[in-house]
Amino acid sequence: MATTVHPETLLGDALVRIAKEVDACFDTLLPVPGDARDRLFEAMRYATIGGGKRLRPLLVAAVAGMFGVDRSVAVRVGTAIEAIHAYSLIHDDLPCMDNDAMRHGKPTLHLAFDEATAVLAGDALHALAFEILSDPALIGDPFTRIELVRTLAMASGATGMAGGQMMDMVAETTAFDLPTVSRLQQLKTGALLGAAVEMGAILGKLPAEGRALLRGYARDIGLAFQIVDDLLDTEGDEAAAGKALRKDAEAGKQTFVSLLGADRARAQAHMLVGQAVHYLGSHGEEAELLRAIARFIVERDR
Repeated sequence: MATTVHPETLLGDALVRIAKEVDACFDTLLPVPGDARDRLFEAMRYATIGGGKRLRPLLVAAVAGMFGVDRSVAVRVGTAIEAIHAYSLIHDDLPCMDNDAMRHGKPTLHLAFDEATAVLAGDALHALAFEILSDPALIGDPFTRIELVRTLAMASGATGMAGGQMMDMVAETTAFDLPTVSRLQQLKTGALLGAAVEMGAILGKLPAEGRALLRGYARDIGLAFQIVDDLLDTEGDEAAAGKALRKDAEAGKQTFVSLLGADRARAQAHMLVGQAVHYLGSHGEEAELLRAIARFIVERDR
């Protein structure tokens, strides 16, 4: 007789599993060489092994799993996205950017090591992501490899995450309206989440014209994720978050919470998650993990 797994159990098990898999992948990819580069590799390992929700690799694995993709391939691709995410956090935390002291409950990389090592570690993790995706041993089909590389490159650069970070810096001296804040967050936060979903579909050989509903899902969870981040930054607990909070308000930045108010922002996040789940309506139980991920985004406390 078939049994139905409770969504919370499904998600909890999936988060634990992907965290172990991604940690193991980074451990394999980043052995300390025993030469003058040791400090660089140790810094890269510090930034990538342990900590973080691993939401982006989980999205890759969840989407790819819907189409029967080999789990080890999906995890490796998810690790490439996580390398980009880790590099972005290292650089965001630097004194020239957000100047943060804590990340995932431990000192930020430039404090645990030094600023120059942090810059190099971020640069090396950026390169590692594309080294993973371009490896013929991972994916034999060159067309799939180049589509994965292009998707992650566009989500990482000026048309995605880096562009969003630039807008975020400008936001300290310029008053943004709601559409501009939404655009900022679609780039800074939503682009990599969207890439994770897209890359799972690419692995599943789903043609570009067949990805519209998954793109809608990714867009809505990306915005919901940032709204909840803004709420947590306003109302959250620093010990639970493992990082400094309330910095946006101190910097005078406009956020979803400052523009909408907490209640309207929270309602908007729930509405977006409902829309995201609706986009999965044509799928059955194979999309249950994606539904659980969407709901987790508005229920998380860090």
